[in-house]
Amino acid sequence: MTRSTYLALGAMALGVFIIANDITAMNVALPAIEKDFDTSVTTVQWVVNAYALVFGVLIVTGGRLADLFGRREAFFVGAGVFLVASLAAAVAQTEAWLIAARAVMGIGGALIWPAILGMTFAELPEDKAGLAGGLILGVAGIGNALGPMLGGALTEFVSWRAILFLNIPICLVAILAVWKLIHQPRPETDDRKIDYAGIATISLGLVIFMVALDQVVDLGWGDPRIVISVFVSVVLVSLFGVIERRAGAHALVPRDVMSNTAFTAACLAILFMSATFFSALFYIPQYLQKLGGLSAFESGLGLLPFMAIFALTSFIAGPLYNRVGGRLIVTLGAACIAVGPLLLSFGVKESGSIGGIIPGMVVLGIGVGLFYSSATTIGVTAVDESRSSLAGGIIYMFQVAGGSVGLALTTTLFSSASGLVSGLHIAFRFNAIAAAVGFLIIFFVVAPRVQPVDQGSPAAEPASG
Repeated sequence: MTRSTYLALGAMALGVFIIANDITAMNVALPAIEKDFDTSVTTVQWVVNAYALVFGVLIVTGGRLADLFGRREAFFVGAGVFLVASLAAAVAQTEAWLIAARAVMGIGGALIWPAILGMTFAELPEDKAGLAGGLILGVAGIGNALGPMLGGALTEFVSWRAILFLNIPICLVAILAVWKLIHQPRPETDDRKIDYAGIATISLGLVIFMVALDQVVDLGWGDPRIVISVFVSVVLVSLFGVIERRAGAHALVPRDVMSNTAFTAACLAILFMSATFFSALFYIPQYLQKLGGLSAFESGLGLLPFMAIFALTSFIAGPLYNRVGGRLIVTLGAACIAVGPLLLSFGVKESGSIGGIIPGMVVLGIGVGLFYSSATTIGVTAVDESRSSLAGGIIYMFQVAGGSVGLALTTTLFSSASGLVSGLHIAFRFNAIAAAVGFLIIFFVVAPRVQPVDQGSPAAEPASG
């Protein structure tokens, strides 16, 4: 690859970093925000939830818009929105102002992420596709890992507002770098009709579903409000399916994408695997704080073995994908994700010792790094190149949905246990079962549809149906 290609990849890595870092950096700042605005924990939690909710709901729309109107253009709009919203959040005078600004930041992120994914795969030749997935997930892992440390340091020594102000120069550098280094043309078509009905139904359905999941822990699955919300969301998603069939070529999610077996199977596998990923990020700090006696910041550092190995393995997975093929990498990653939670369940002790859970974190970190980068590459390369940003957005939506549903289910099981350790045993073993289902999907459906490396490109073969 040329020097300009490496520089272009570096520019896109900046965009990935700012999105991934922002997801975790604000978590450690919540107590300081709560104190500044003299508000409740429940209210201040929406500083994180508003961003994550809007980001997860609109990312499919962002991917489709990027494919229709140009990925550079979508990136510039998204980065501009993210920059302005970050400034608005940094100077917020009330919690409502801050939460609204964070929601707008989610809109920007929903345009940035799929645009970068599409540009990265387009920037690299087909036989280097594995590098694209490895780069994106590796940088995301670094951003996620550094978020708690960077956010904690800025909050403690400067202000929580500094986290948001820091987004501004990073955004500016990323915008200038992409403007200068990436010159991918807009799609050559005059037919850019937008599926507004599809966007409205899927977005509203996902919002209702995600908000319901957020309330499950407090209300329980049997609460009428939860039951009605889930029912309404299912109706809206079903209506979305009807609208998409009638929209034809103008559908938000065209039929050729979701009818592709390799792509849909990869998405389903990601759905099941994400329960384990999200649960580890949630329960490991809980374990270290409540039984190990660590502070919130120290427990965040306790995740480093997991997050650092995740990031490192993601980078390694890219070259390995191109060398040995995606079939082996994605299968090995899925197996590690299934084994990791079992090791975690054996490692949790009443003493809260971190030593017992390190083997589980290491194996899980390897699995997450290998699996997500290779599954993303398989999914994106299974569809037509003109759909790559949309494919990336759908993959991320399945990741968020799987993680949210999985975390809600494990929290219900955890809450029914007699104690913290027994609850963690149940939660991690449930995660292992979910990951085992994902592994079976990979082994029997996805892996057979990935070309062996000696047949040319390791990209996933588009499925016939």
